[in-house]
Amino acid sequence: MTYKPKSEFLHVMQSRGFLQDCTDLEGLDDRLLEGVLPAYIGFDATADSLHVGSLIQIMMLRWLQKTGHKPVTLMGGGTTKIGDPSGKDESRQMMTPERINENVGGIFKVFEKYLDFGDGATDAVQPNNAEWLDKLNYIEFLRDIGPHFTINRMLTFDSVKTRLDREQPLTFLEFNYMLLQSYDFMELNKRYGVGLQMGGSDQWGNIVNGVDLTRRISQTQVFGLTTPLLTKADGSKMGKSAAGAIWLNEDKLSSYEFWQFWRNTLDADVGKFLRLFTEIDLNECERLGALEGSEINEAKAILANAVTTLAHGSEAANAAEATAKEVFEKGGVGEDLPTISFDAADIGDGISIVQLFVKSGLSGSGKDAKRLIADGGAKLDDVAVTDAGTMVTADQLRGAVKLSAGKKRHALAKIT
Repeated sequence: MTYKPKSEFLHVMQSRGFLQDCTDLEGLDDRLLEGVLPAYIGFDATADSLHVGSLIQIMMLRWLQKTGHKPVTLMGGGTTKIGDPSGKDESRQMMTPERINENVGGIFKVFEKYLDFGDGATDAVQPNNAEWLDKLNYIEFLRDIGPHFTINRMLTFDSVKTRLDREQPLTFLEFNYMLLQSYDFMELNKRYGVGLQMGGSDQWGNIVNGVDLTRRISQTQVFGLTTPLLTKADGSKMGKSAAGAIWLNEDKLSSYEFWQFWRNTLDADVGKFLRLFTEIDLNECERLGALEGSEINEAKAILANAVTTLAHGSEAANAAEATAKEVFEKGGVGEDLPTISFDAADIGDGISIVQLFVKSGLSGSGKDAKRLIADGGAKLDDVAVTDAGTMVTADQLRGAVKLSAGKKRHALAKIT
């Protein structure tokens, strides 16, 4: 029989589809009922924004705070220097400390949209594991922490087995990552009273290690909880599109493109995405997800509006929807379309249509743009482009031109 949580947080996690595994579900449920529980998820600073692949974790932290507990968004300023082998096929590229700190600042801009930060009991905090990892004495760390890990067990973790099975290099540097992540949990427990680590299902081994280490050394009971691996109905990975990563910061991806990503959700995913990525009532999520035919498009627009409102605000969501209606229903241009601007000096007499598609982000390369044109999917001001050698003049760009790749992806190009 399925366990029925008594705490509001676990009830939300279970009913909305966030819950995969927990080290002790009943024990965690009881602890949540006792009072405010600080809980953390770790994020390495590999880019200056997170993308929608991290959104399920962000929503967990948001629900944690909404149900009366304290979110801890741990920045991996230290662990980013090493790299988590979980789910990776190759080693991470090394970054300078300065670049890592810049990325941490960019990621905070994401979190402040979803969480309330401050000094209150349930206010979110954002520590950086560089605070303690950068100061570790290696010999002392090995003596204190090393005995609690066996190579035998570490070799059984999926993150390690996958790389070894594929005969891909796994450096000793990366092999240390799971020790450091476990140490993070113990350190956060000491500093902030953190009693729960959450993460994706690929983090289960690392989380269990942290639970065990904290219990053994600090003599404290802590818990781990993971979410299911999230893929789209067609089996593709969440967070990616034909144009690349779906970033959560608006300076990396426009509100309109973000809105369009959610509007283009597969029919079969609408109900699930409403439950996971919005705060819409569950009964309404179920009703919207069950719609069919043209009606499901209304549900997709509601999904896009709700997710975009959380990420960028209601004004941005409304503007994106208005632009979509202008472009798709009325055949217009739409003021909120992604725009690429050029200096007149850079254009000269004109620019090739292929370059325009590449620079606008509608094509990944010149080869992709030529293929799009050959397949009949490229349009300039709603007129099909048939010749890859077409030139767009400076005069045309002074008035702005609309570029279209297929029926759903559009951009503007103009001289400023």
